[in-house]
Amino acid sequence: MQNIVVAMTGASGSIYAVRLLEILLAAGCRVHLTISKSAVLVLDRELGIRVDLKNFKIHQLLPDEGDLASDSALRTLAPDRSSFSDLSSVFAETTAGSLVYHHYEDFGAGIASGSFLTSGMVICPCSMGTLASIAGGHSENLIQRAADVHLKERRKLILVPRETPLSSIQLENMKRLADAGATIMPAMPGFYHTPRSIQDLVDFVVGRICDHLGIAHRLFKRWGEEE
Repeated sequence: MQNIVVAMTGASGSIYAVRLLEILLAAGCRVHLTISKSAVLVLDRELGIRVDLKNFKIHQLLPDEGDLASDSALRTLAPDRSSFSDLSSVFAETTAGSLVYHHYEDFGAGIASGSFLTSGMVICPCSMGTLASIAGGHSENLIQRAADVHLKERRKLILVPRETPLSSIQLENMKRLADAGATIMPAMPGFYHTPRSIQDLVDFVVGRICDHLGIAHRLFKRWGEEE
């Protein structure tokens, strides 16, 4: 089972992070989740989701089992799905055993150390403040420290900024991180897959994140792919 670190920070685009969690859990990954204080504010403003960082429960973020069970994209990812009548039973097992929550101030968490093995880390969405702190080598919270660990250990670090326009300082920070080995993946959905809903646009970005994590998916039609 792959260990994937997912961090949510205070940029707009919390819907991408929620969808990414759904997909990674359905794919059978062990997700190590950490959420910044600013991300809590954005989740509430954008999605009406209220998260208690000191008493976190997965149901605070993910839809109910009925919505998950009806999601055709998740059906293509659920491990051993042939043995279940619907996805609700898959998620009851997967989310219980495959998500580990870490408070953003907990430096005792395994993901704060290079000796804790992971297959990669995604910061989605990634605020400009978080991006600047990582580019500057700061480790003022668990999110920044875990990102620093992934850079020094030469592991996958995917940053998903959502900001416009971009200042020269922000662009320089992105280049610095790209030069250090991070993947800068702005939340810029494509349109060649003929999206018909906001969910299609979200799935495009999440699908590209999964591509770089090595997670197989069928979230969108690829360029040159037959109908």
